[in-house]
Amino acid sequence: MPAAPTAAPDVVLVVDFGAQYAQLIARRVREARVYSEIVPSTMPVAEMLAKKPRAVILSGGPSSVYAENAPSVDSALFEAGVPVFGMCYGFQLMATALGGTVDNTGAREYGRTPLRVSKTGSTLFEGTPAEQAVWMSHGDACSAAPAGFTVTASTDVVPVAAFENDEKRLYGVQHHPEVMHSTYGQQVLEHFLYRGAGIEPTWTTANVLDEQITLVRERVGTKRAICGLSGGVDSAVAAALVQRAIGDQLTCVYVDHGLMRKGETEQVEKDFVAATGVQLKVVDAQERFLAALAGVSDPEQKRKIIGREFIRVFEQAQAEIVAEAGADGEDVAFLVQGTLYPDVVESGGGTGTANIKSHHNVGGLPEDIEFELVEPLRQLFKDEVRMVGQELGLPDEIVHRQPFPGPGLGIRIVGEVTRERLDLLREADAIAREELTAAGLDRDIWQCPVVLLADVRSVGVQGDGRSYGHPIVLRPVSSEDAMTADWTRMPYDVLARISTRITNEVADVNRVVLDVTSKPPGTIEWE
Repeated sequence: MPAAPTAAPDVVLVVDFGAQYAQLIARRVREARVYSEIVPSTMPVAEMLAKKPRAVILSGGPSSVYAENAPSVDSALFEAGVPVFGMCYGFQLMATALGGTVDNTGAREYGRTPLRVSKTGSTLFEGTPAEQAVWMSHGDACSAAPAGFTVTASTDVVPVAAFENDEKRLYGVQHHPEVMHSTYGQQVLEHFLYRGAGIEPTWTTANVLDEQITLVRERVGTKRAICGLSGGVDSAVAAALVQRAIGDQLTCVYVDHGLMRKGETEQVEKDFVAATGVQLKVVDAQERFLAALAGVSDPEQKRKIIGREFIRVFEQAQAEIVAEAGADGEDVAFLVQGTLYPDVVESGGGTGTANIKSHHNVGGLPEDIEFELVEPLRQLFKDEVRMVGQELGLPDEIVHRQPFPGPGLGIRIVGEVTRERLDLLREADAIAREELTAAGLDRDIWQCPVVLLADVRSVGVQGDGRSYGHPIVLRPVSSEDAMTADWTRMPYDVLARISTRITNEVADVNRVVLDVTSKPPGTIEWE
């Protein structure tokens, strides 16, 4: 089995200075077929170098280099002979550490900005146009490059918007090449990796699979694990990966909590088992979850209740599996989860991030959990998870299924969760999914939450009489990684069919509305 990528010679470290895009940088590096890891800016340089990185990237960040207690960088990093690429705040840190000048001029640049490349044949900008659009987000500006550096780009506000030192293999840009709004950003990043650092693009998602199989196998050993199977892409891929690692030491547990969409329980029992051959234990916990959620409307409280009940049901399932296992039952020690990096970030687990909302498998877990967690997808984005799923041979129906939150329909009902409201939302959601599939839009839309505004009613006219029903919200979004998203411009005729069918076929609904909010400021899910 291949060694873990952390031990391989071609690892790139992304030093996180509290940037909202640090994980995106790592993802872009992986897209360039080079393995990357994120490390905190507090990590000593000696520890970074002990990982034997082929290159280091300094991320952006919200601080000013002149602010008290702002994150800093040890100048020893630039003397270690390792290629370094500074972006935005990381660029300014590099400039000041090496003797350049960064000024707080008050002249700021935010958003799409024209960049003028003064040396188009440079290591970073070879083959890109002399003027190109980049994404800026800064207040301070570099006015003088360090000695030995060549200034290779500028803007109307920033005289030194990029510099390069090929002899020391040190490079920096003021903009964010990792975001798609920087037109040639990926090309600039790849130029640093391939030309500046001399790295060969050999890493693929197969490396992730090999790495995680090795790590899971070593960690679990001869013990046994259970996996919470939700029917979604994340838990399905996590389960298939762990099964590849430990075989019949894994038992998957599907909790029928009554919060799933129409037909999904049957799909899990049939399709996933057929595709993987895993051992599946189904636990009917519908009444338990409904009782725990009764009278609760606060979304954060609902998430925590659902997370707590998940663990309690798993403990119940564990006890039953232990009893069935006889003398070997005490070896059921691990819980496998399909946690992804966006879950971690939004739950406050990323460097310098705030808690936006608790995900049931991160911030919603009770403190007295009795399992050791195995989370083989924790550092991956959704698109990377899909690629790992394809490597595992999972069918397209599972791999390309639209994301569905762990708490299920419980967080798509704004208000108290009741059996009647769940049944109503299930029907509306099924209609929306049927019409999207019929229109061939399943792959074009990242996710389409259907939301019931349970505590809101509006007047309508149905059957020549007055109605007073609930609104249904359609939330179609397009995204690459769930960190940012935009609402999908769906064809009007498809929207019309969905609206007509829902108001005609779903009792107590007389209005369908469209959510046209991007992320940020809104999250993908309403709760």
